[in-house]
Amino acid sequence: MSLRTSRSARTGQYAALLCYLVFLAFPFLWLISTAFKPARELGSLHPTWIPGDPTLDNFRQAFDEQPLLRAAANSLTAALCAALIAVVIATPMAYVMARHRSRLSAAATGWVVISQAFPFVLVIIPLFLVLKHLHLINSLWGLILVYVVWSLPFALWMLAGYARAVPPELEEAAAVDGAGKGRIILSVVAPLMAPGIVATGLFAFITAWNEFFFALVLLKTPEKQTLPVVLTHFLGAEGVADLGPLAAAAFLATLPSLVLFAVIQKRITGGLTAGAVKH
Repeated sequence: MSLRTSRSARTGQYAALLCYLVFLAFPFLWLISTAFKPARELGSLHPTWIPGDPTLDNFRQAFDEQPLLRAAANSLTAALCAALIAVVIATPMAYVMARHRSRLSAAATGWVVISQAFPFVLVIIPLFLVLKHLHLINSLWGLILVYVVWSLPFALWMLAGYARAVPPELEEAAAVDGAGKGRIILSVVAPLMAPGIVATGLFAFITAWNEFFFALVLLKTPEKQTLPVVLTHFLGAEGVADLGPLAAAAFLATLPSLVLFAVIQKRITGGLTAGAVKH
């Protein structure tokens, strides 16, 4: 009886997971379908999943109407810089939070969690004034600074968990061999935290790549705008979307995140065991 119950529970779990995957995949699959549909199919009263006459006209029109390559370069610069800076700052700070527990570190952890609940609207005015004082309005570096600050709390919280999983005995052995604190962090702790560092960097990159609100407020000239902001230009003055080119541009905008995750996720899982092997 227990075996049947176990099989039924597992079947139910797989069924629930399949439904969840379908729920997640539906918008993306519909986006791909729309991107390749000609104009007459987009206006049809009976939409179909598979385009009857696939075309690349939507992609050509999207590149003709908007500077997608320049916007993608701006987004890539902001996302990569923000991810790298956030990881470099968060790794030693997370180590300190994990190894030196006190009321101050507990309060810092609580503040990290609470800060993630702040809506963007509450901080945009003081943030705008600070960046204006620093002459960083309409600057990619100002936007990068915002992304670093916004992703740093979650990066600290995430990396602190990986730092706590590193056995202190390894650090003690390195200290006995004469390694200093900085050397221990770089040669012992950081390699064992590699899966967490990669996952945190991926999170920071995707967050910055997809972010819209801060980029819309802080970047004024078209030459500095990022890809999510440029995608809104496919909406007409009355809110009517140029659906085909918009779907094509949105599809291209999702590819870097998907490709990056597909490449890195193998290293994340592989690093879980590779970091514990002593050479």
